[in-house]
Amino acid sequence: MGFINDILTPILSSIEQFPTHNAFCINEVHYTYAQFGQCVSKVRSQLTKTNYSNTKVGLVINDDLETYASIIALWLEGDCYVPLHPGWPLERCMDICEQVELDLILDSSDQTRYEGVQVINTVALQYEQECLTPKEGVSDEELAYILFTSGSTGKPKGVMMMRKNVAAFMNSFWQTGIKITEEDRCLQCFDLTFDVSVQGYLVPLTKGACCYTVPHGQIKYIYASSLIEDHQLTFGAMAPSMLRYLKPYFEEIDATSLKSCILTAEACPLNLMEDWYKCATNVELYDFYGPTECTVYCTYYKLTKGGHNKTLNGIISIGKPLANCVGMILDEKGNECAVGEKGELCIAGDQVTKGYWKNEEKNASSFFYKEVDGKNLRFYHTGDLCFKDEDGDIMYSGRLDHQAKIQGFRVEMGEIEWHAREFLGDTNVVCMAFENKDALTEIAMFIEKEEFNPDEMIAYMRTKMPSYMIPTRLFYVPVFPLNANDKTDKVKLKAMIQ
Repeated sequence: MGFINDILTPILSSIEQFPTHNAFCINEVHYTYAQFGQCVSKVRSQLTKTNYSNTKVGLVINDDLETYASIIALWLEGDCYVPLHPGWPLERCMDICEQVELDLILDSSDQTRYEGVQVINTVALQYEQECLTPKEGVSDEELAYILFTSGSTGKPKGVMMMRKNVAAFMNSFWQTGIKITEEDRCLQCFDLTFDVSVQGYLVPLTKGACCYTVPHGQIKYIYASSLIEDHQLTFGAMAPSMLRYLKPYFEEIDATSLKSCILTAEACPLNLMEDWYKCATNVELYDFYGPTECTVYCTYYKLTKGGHNKTLNGIISIGKPLANCVGMILDEKGNECAVGEKGELCIAGDQVTKGYWKNEEKNASSFFYKEVDGKNLRFYHTGDLCFKDEDGDIMYSGRLDHQAKIQGFRVEMGEIEWHAREFLGDTNVVCMAFENKDALTEIAMFIEKEEFNPDEMIAYMRTKMPSYMIPTRLFYVPVFPLNANDKTDKVKLKAMIQ
């Protein structure tokens, strides 16, 4: 198992063996593996000619061939990509650039918005000759990518994934029984700032299949369903919230071409899956679970069509750990919980990140060592409340801390509160996630203040955070209620949400 053997060699083999097969369909335009190989080569050639010292390279994640080719080119060169979303506030992206001290950015945009950093316009590059040989001597301990997620201090925090983490993930993925060949057509509907995108492009590229992407600015669930129908897609991963949006149209959608479908990124309701079976009549469904820190997925559960499926409060089990992961349910003292006893799910194994970028305090609180079967394993605190049943399947019960999944992205309420307080001064603010009548997760903000026009505050927050982190419901409470411990009574606050 290794990055070159499990990732780069299979992709290069796809380019060599299937030059006339489609590698990508982007915005209804198909690109062959030969074209993809040339695109990788032109970026890689430019990297070898460019003077830069930081092997961590910024990547503006446009939805185009150059962006995906840039990932492979960077990996061939032994570099790491740091995604920068074109739709995020520039201040947030510059914060990331400064944290990682980027001295090079790859950008396929017509006009870059990054000043003071060396930028390569990848669209303007011309193919000259093949340049696809992996650089020698690059260790699997080197970084493959850094994904910046919501941080409780108001600054995004970077999760560092090593090449060995990604190799272990792909090795694990193929042991789940999902089979992909060069004849498959695969959906990639996740932003490249989100870790499921790594599965979205690697699964097809390592097997010579075609990757169908969803362009920025499109209504994701509508575009994805059209791709499934119009191009007869056979495999894809989606968040359950996408299916909730599609549910009113299930009777009109023809998803019979789907052979395998992964539901991921948030809790998965059984009744929604049963309805999806009626639409995707030939599909095998899987519920995959995993925090970014454990490389995309670390547990999975295969559903049984028309049979018994394990649930807790209507939510499907997240199953058992992947091949290269160890999953334990631990109590507050760090002891393993008995069958049926709830505790925190903790993950160890080759897929666990080396930690957060320049954040020793967060590293110290998020990771720990525990001896298991005579081996001292390094575990990650997922913050998820779970228990194991008699068969060893893991049942998900909710979050232990002050976080939520919004549109598949993990969001810390503390970051939203931080920016609101920055604008409002010393005003007390509490944010909570809640499910609306459509079973979608939204954010409510409680402000300890008389009612005021919030337009300026919302406009300010939009310059600091992605749109999915902006609260959709505001409540003005002159004085927050307190509980018996003289803490803000969040139970009473939440009761105000209708």
